[in-house]
Amino acid sequence: MDLSFTPEEQQFREEIRAWVRENLPQEISHKVHNALELTRDDLQGWAKILGKKGWLGYGWPKEFGGPGWTAIQRHLFEEETALAGAPRIIPFGPVMVAPVIMAFGNAEQQKRFLPGIASGEVWWSQGYSEPGSGSDLASVKTKAERHGDKYIVNGQKTWTTLGQHGDWMFNLVRTSNEGKPQTGISFLLLDMKSPGVTVRPIKLLDGSHEVNEVFFDNVEVPAENLIGEENKGWTYAKHLLSHERTNIADVNRAKRELERLKRIAKSEGVYDDQRFRDEIAKLEVDIVALEMMVLRVLSAATSGKNSLDVAGLLKIRGSEIQQRYSELMMLAGGAYSLPLIREAMEAGWQGNFPGGNPALAPLASTFFNMRKTTIYGGSNEVQRNIVAQTVLG
Repeated sequence: MDLSFTPEEQQFREEIRAWVRENLPQEISHKVHNALELTRDDLQGWAKILGKKGWLGYGWPKEFGGPGWTAIQRHLFEEETALAGAPRIIPFGPVMVAPVIMAFGNAEQQKRFLPGIASGEVWWSQGYSEPGSGSDLASVKTKAERHGDKYIVNGQKTWTTLGQHGDWMFNLVRTSNEGKPQTGISFLLLDMKSPGVTVRPIKLLDGSHEVNEVFFDNVEVPAENLIGEENKGWTYAKHLLSHERTNIADVNRAKRELERLKRIAKSEGVYDDQRFRDEIAKLEVDIVALEMMVLRVLSAATSGKNSLDVAGLLKIRGSEIQQRYSELMMLAGGAYSLPLIREAMEAGWQGNFPGGNPALAPLASTFFNMRKTTIYGGSNEVQRNIVAQTVLG
């Protein structure tokens, strides 16, 4: 197994690096490198820049308008954009629902929905979790009843990330109560501007509005928005979740944040503390190990070998690493990590007091936010069970 990059792949990396350097707005890069809050305009602005280049759907095959890159080229693109300080691509459209539409949607649905995703013009949200139905998605209760050429949807979704910006939502809905719970679920595309859709914010500890509750009160959805077959949505959901779990691992962001951790530790005078340096070193070793796991998967894909499905493993290790670097950053910042004054942040205060370190704030906000990573996308406890069953049978 050869984990080194070919001269052609290194050349590809240089081309990506040069393009990103030329096209990534500096104000956005500054925000990302210092963990400042990104607005919708920041996130969608970068998405549209990538869309214009044809790279927002960087993992798409050419037949659907993507660049048709190899797995290694996709990895290099992700690495270079992350290290340059580009925002993460909001995954719900290009990374999650698009592959489902490609694999299970009909030609008309592909023609209708994929162009808006590829251009960055249409913002998608995910309608999976419900009160009482998080890791156990088979228990979803949001109901869709067929009436002629439309479905009537009633129910509630929760923890809908950035749903306040959503134009469309891909939704797991219950269309049957017969048989096993998994067999009565369908995959429906829903216009969030439809009458009867209500988005209610869930305020986080730092006052930010990242997640939402979404309510459906007799929402009419054309039957043509059903992906695949009725009651087969569980199959499509599992296809999507493999993309989500791999995306959560995000080894390239971890590499960027490791460098930020070192900057904070040096500026706050704790980098020379041997015990703290040990913790940074252990984190760095684990990030390198995670990257090697990713490269092994890429090597297997390139050679045409079927590798073990490691989406669960990547999710477990990646999410734990995210929690560890956010915790170490807050430990390095000490008391300066704590302020969560929303009005001050919105006014531009980010630790920029005399002699202060602008990379410090809002470290507590990031720390608390990262508590979710071992839960969403399928809790790590569930993922360990899946990995054990795969390995041990």
